[in-house]
Amino acid sequence: MLKASDFFILLAALISFCLSGYLWFNGYKEQGVFTAMWVPSILSIGIYFKVSALLARR
Repeated sequence: MLKASDFFILLAALISFCLSGYLWFNGYKEQGVFTAMWVPSILSIGIYFKVSALLARR
């Protein structure tokens, strides 16, 4: 089940992905690549906090 925090992490990754595509296709290729690198970073931070919360319950 998705919590509100999971929703916001996924929303941030989706916004970053869309922004990077927008930048790339409008001629700002370097900025698009830089913004695209945020997506795995955002998802990794979300996974870290999710696993930390699951381990804290034990």
